[in-house]
Amino acid sequence: MKKEQNISEDRKKYLKKEKIRKIEILVTQISIVIAFIVIWEILAQTGKIDSFITSQPSRILKTFLNLSSNDLLEHLKITCIETILGFSLGTIFGGIIAMILWWSSFISKVSEPFLVILNSLPKVALGPVIIIWVGAGMPAIIVMALSISLIVTILDILNGFLHTDKEKIKMAETFKANKLQILTKIVIPANIPTFFNTLKVNIGLSLVGVISGEFLVSKGGLGYLIVYGGQVFQLDLVMTSVIILAIVAALMYQSIVLLEKKFVK
Repeated sequence: MKKEQNISEDRKKYLKKEKIRKIEILVTQISIVIAFIVIWEILAQTGKIDSFITSQPSRILKTFLNLSSNDLLEHLKITCIETILGFSLGTIFGGIIAMILWWSSFISKVSEPFLVILNSLPKVALGPVIIIWVGAGMPAIIVMALSISLIVTILDILNGFLHTDKEKIKMAETFKANKLQILTKIVIPANIPTFFNTLKVNIGLSLVGVISGEFLVSKGGLGYLIVYGGQVFQLDLVMTSVIILAIVAALMYQSIVLLEKKFVK
């Protein structure tokens, strides 16, 4: 009983130490951001940097408030919808194709060079082709996001499947387990961390695809605001849109992290 109590006290001390460490890390991160903003504003105010080219926090805040009272939410909604659709389709189709390639080594060997070529091909170069194929607007942007995330999903998940513990698979085969049972009972459960790591990568790639698509063909979205701001030399609008985009990316990434914690728990 005394030993259990000692272990419990040690555990409490460890958890307290970890909590303090997390708070210290968070405070340091916030301090770095605040220091960066303050230095940026001071340098712009004193003329050390050209605020027309680099903008400055006070002007970005003013632009943000102006956008908030106009159509910022509409542009934000467009980008988020396109990203979520591209992300979802890329993840679903990528996972299904990875399972097919794992199931058939023949198909996997045949498709391997094509996957490597498609993965190394700059997807933005396909933008004009995609626009002609599916038409301008949201469909083209979603396909752009899908094209960027799909191949990475296939390669990551397939690599995880192929590196699943061979001994466990052999043991299951000795008990007459069929391929479907091995896939559902061993391979997929063993690759849950791989799935979530792929999701974390995919959310960023999908956002890159959406913004690239909005650069080429869009009448709304954060990518459209960035392009428009650059065309009319409103660098405040460009910087404001980029910062909003960074916040959106961080929130989407954190949502995957929270989902992973909840699922694993």
